[in-house]
Amino acid sequence: MIGEHARDMTRPADLTQHGTGTGPVRSQHPLYVDLLPPCNNACPAGENIQAWLSHIQARRFHQAWQTLIKDNPLPAIHGRVCYHPCESNCNRTHIDDAVSIHAVERFLGDMALRERWTVEWEAKPSGKRVLVIGAGPSGLSAAYHLTRLGHQVEIHEAGPIAGGMMHFGIPAYRLPRDIINQEIRRLEAMGIRIVLNHKVEDVQAEQLAGNFDAVFIAIGAHISKKIDIPARDAGHILDAVSFLKSVGTGETPKLGRRVAIYGGGNTAMDAARTAKRLGAEEALVIYRRDREHMAAHAFEADEAIEEGVKINWLRTIKDIDRTTFRVEVMRVDEQGRPQPTGEFETLEADSLILALGQQTDLSLLNNIPEIGFKSDGTVIVDDHMMTGHAGIFAGGDMVPSERTVTVAVGHGKKAARHIDAWLRGTVYLKSPKHDLVSYERLHVWFHTEAPQREQPHLASYYRTEGFAEVVGGLNLTEALYEARRCLSCGNCFECDGCYGACPEDAIIKLGPGSRYRVDYDRCTGCAVCYEQCPCHAIEMMGEPT
Repeated sequence: MIGEHARDMTRPADLTQHGTGTGPVRSQHPLYVDLLPPCNNACPAGENIQAWLSHIQARRFHQAWQTLIKDNPLPAIHGRVCYHPCESNCNRTHIDDAVSIHAVERFLGDMALRERWTVEWEAKPSGKRVLVIGAGPSGLSAAYHLTRLGHQVEIHEAGPIAGGMMHFGIPAYRLPRDIINQEIRRLEAMGIRIVLNHKVEDVQAEQLAGNFDAVFIAIGAHISKKIDIPARDAGHILDAVSFLKSVGTGETPKLGRRVAIYGGGNTAMDAARTAKRLGAEEALVIYRRDREHMAAHAFEADEAIEEGVKINWLRTIKDIDRTTFRVEVMRVDEQGRPQPTGEFETLEADSLILALGQQTDLSLLNNIPEIGFKSDGTVIVDDHMMTGHAGIFAGGDMVPSERTVTVAVGHGKKAARHIDAWLRGTVYLKSPKHDLVSYERLHVWFHTEAPQREQPHLASYYRTEGFAEVVGGLNLTEALYEARRCLSCGNCFECDGCYGACPEDAIIKLGPGSRYRVDYDRCTGCAVCYEQCPCHAIEMMGEPT
């Protein structure tokens, strides 16, 4: 009956126009729908967040993890380093605080590592071989999803360790190395071969030598951008990427007592916090914008300041004389851009770390004329993540996009689907999205305030003594609490609100997991079920005229 009415439906009824819908002739009828929750919509990795949260609510932890890793193979990592745009878009923020999705993901990822869970998947071997260049988050994600699709995958990595910038760019106090290593070992156990210390110089020659049917390139952005500062060679200057990489491999660069960091992004904050951990008495960030317009996420700056990092806002370096920096005071105009004022100050530092962004070494593509580049040096790819050369795909930091671990993982998944289709001679078509459900469409009549549980933090006076993890995880009780704060926006969670509210007994329960159906012979279109549904899983549809 529901299917018949679904074919006849016109548009959602205007309840102000149709009243309650009752009368000699019903003017509207309820229809169960599935809408797109804003958390799912905002996730760069395309996770079905609401689905795995619902499994956790029911304590089905293993099923929750298997659901999560269908989209993201690195949950213990993401629960620590993702900037969680899902939470910025969470409808719960209109009541109290967003669901702490990243913290619950970390809880689930850590549980999987402790319990040694393995990936469950079935795929008929395709007989195709795919080369992935780069073992960073995008390359690992592509290899994982291609393996799940039945292809044989080999990763060639120039460095000595897999993980890319997760290993060399994110300090251990944010992302412990054993977490990275365990997540990667799980991928290798699936049959993915990772060849380390193998820099690819010529993509087509590498493809031919290994008899690969397709290539995915995800070499990341490991080269620091340069800037011309008069007399810059007079002082002790390092670039942030090389600095963090050397620390990540166990080296201890000599910095001196006072260290200046030039830049205002997340890498600058990491460099400053790392310098403090290496013994610098003072770490001073010099940044040409104000706090409101800084590139770093607010919590990154907050944590740096808590650890004693000082930030000189609205300053830019004009010249250097050994350990003396002349900086110009800036002001921010109406468009948020820094403008010079002609006022100057003098700062002293024993060393300077440049954190002004990263670029990609694209020399391995020099012999492929079909591949194009944008003015910023990134590789041009089409909607299928393919470059101008057939069968060569690219993703991660080397293509135009936001440079985060989660975006890179999303690129890997997207590329894998298109590579799979290309290898099979078809075209991958993404399923159309459901309509997005905003807070205004919910009926949260029974929800009371339940503030977010905060994750524990290492006390600030202990942090700079070493590289121990700063942010702790949730325990079982806290993770269940957070999962149960989810409003299940747009999708029925069988609360029985419609069933209990219907005055005509027209709502029929179909059993656990099967939801409900409407007996339209009894339904009068009064819309009480619609009004009682807290998550907007019911639409009132106008009767055909």
